[in-house]
Amino acid sequence: MNIFLWILQVLLALHTAVGAVWKFSHSAEQTMPSLKAIPSGVWMGMAILELICSVLLILPVLNKSWGISASVGAIIIAAEMLLFCGLHLASDEGNFGPMVYWLVVVAICAFIAYGRLVLKPF
Repeated sequence: MNIFLWILQVLLALHTAVGAVWKFSHSAEQTMPSLKAIPSGVWMGMAILELICSVLLILPVLNKSWGISASVGAIIIAAEMLLFCGLHLASDEGNFGPMVYWLVVVAICAFIAYGRLVLKPF
């Protein structure tokens, strides 16, 4: 279980870091019309937060006492994805494909957080 959680953490960290770098070159409006409600300053702040979360996910490899950081990073990423889902629902856009993607990321984040807090803590 520990190896599986580490694989998920590394993959989620890479996924989130790539998404953060992508946010620096694309506005919310370019990404998804339903996300245009996010101001550009908040969009950039989210990119920085995503980079921090990416580091939090792999930080326990340096010191096991920082083990809670992986759960914190996963929970923050999940909250951001749920925010995207809420904005998408509020926009009344008929395409639910992006929501499925965001909810899958939420499920992975929830599993990592649960796994590191309950199943296989550091």
